[in-house]
Amino acid sequence: MTRLGHLLATLVLCAPLLAGADGPRTPQPAIVIEKPGTCIAPAGEMRRNHPDMLRHQRDLTVRAGTRGTRVRLAACIECHASHVNGSVLGSKENFCQGCHQYAAVRLDCFECHQAAPAPAAVASASSLP
Repeated sequence: MTRLGHLLATLVLCAPLLAGADGPRTPQPAIVIEKPGTCIAPAGEMRRNHPDMLRHQRDLTVRAGTRGTRVRLAACIECHASHVNGSVLGSKENFCQGCHQYAAVRLDCFECHQAAPAPAAVASASSLP
């Protein structure tokens, strides 16, 4: 086969991929970050590594008794809970549930942990300007 033939064959085989190159086929979740800019790491790092970070912190808390650190599930919920329903769960627009549904990942943190900030955190957040 000639070079032109190889090129044409490649274009024909790649045409379906190129046709969808203008955007993602599955719409990304429309997640609102309630308090942007306060996260412990950049968004890309958090998307990839937050399960490992949470497991590492869980081990420090449960096994070593280290509490009250900046890296903790309660702190994540305090910032990412929706102002509409006060939770990270409840619909695909809510922070944790929306991303986990999009990624088709089972969300089991809240079988043991609460999905809304503690009342004291809500009270202090509502007093902010």
